[in-house]
Amino acid sequence: MVSATAASGPVEERQAYLQSAALQPAVQYVGLINDYTPSAAVTKGGPYEMRGTWSLDVDERHGTARFSAAMNMETSDYGITQGTVNKDDPSTRGAHTHHITMTDGVVSSDWMTSCPKFSPAITEGFVVTGTATITGNGSPAPFGNPSPLTICVLGGGDVKYSNVTLAFGLPASSHFGTQAIHGVVVHCSGPWGRESRDCTLQD
Repeated sequence: MVSATAASGPVEERQAYLQSAALQPAVQYVGLINDYTPSAAVTKGGPYEMRGTWSLDVDERHGTARFSAAMNMETSDYGITQGTVNKDDPSTRGAHTHHITMTDGVVSSDWMTSCPKFSPAITEGFVVTGTATITGNGSPAPFGNPSPLTICVLGGGDVKYSNVTLAFGLPASSHFGTQAIHGVVVHCSGPWGRESRDCTLQD
């Protein structure tokens, strides 16, 4: 019979293990996307409102990540001004959806050279790069697949991870624009689904 001490290891080693696990940064992030595309002069049908949810799972040991998002888009009220939307006919806003997945993400700490600037300034973060596959209303996106995607998860001294941005390359940038698409980190959890304090304001 194996003793309880032998099975669990020395007390000191177990305490060190638990401390190390507690100090690991969050490995799952979820949040919202809320932004606009450029106008119709740049993006056909724009400027679109972009609203959606996203999640990011990070494998810290291997430096890899998987990302998914679900987004709905429709032309904003500026479409009335530029003459592409009839204010009395919502169907002229071109409502549609996109589902976005990335399975080959590579994680880097070099967020300062890869991510947009903010005011107040960002002081924490990481960046994920990879290729995205995107749908349009549940079918392959008409602009084609795949597309390069850069994801920045950023924050500051009070909330370590508070902001997210997405930036697409061609062909998806012909629809979403080349600019960073902004969102918020709502929740994050550490290893084994444990609650993380990195994405909330602490008292």
